[in-house]
Amino acid sequence: MKSYIKIYGPPVLDAIQALEKLAIDTPEVCIMDPLIETSLADIGITQVGSTYGPAVQERVMDYFRQYKEISPERCQKILSRGQGGIGEYDFVFEWHSKPNDEQVRNLIKNIDDTLKPIGVRYTITTKE
Repeated sequence: MKSYIKIYGPPVLDAIQALEKLAIDTPEVCIMDPLIETSLADIGITQVGSTYGPAVQERVMDYFRQYKEISPERCQKILSRGQGGIGEYDFVFEWHSKPNDEQVRNLIKNIDDTLKPIGVRYTITTKE
């Protein structure tokens, strides 16, 4: 399942970066957004695969280091490797396993808390 986020801003860039930071500490999900797609496109992060090799893992860790250190274990699971991209949305949280209602509500609350100081509005659509 995926939870798709559409951001209504500005500042959209600040909101996307805040959601990336939130994702580091949300191990139930992996993510995709246009900043990641652009920054890491040359390493094929949107391909379906098992684990990253050392060079790719270092690039991913470097990307998230702007927010905080990320463990190698989290690095292996933070980026969505599903097919399809994000479409008309600004950010995607992809669940590692089907979430229950409480997990979805907790994600929404965390997104609310993260985006409120930035002043953007958003919609969330969770679907398979």
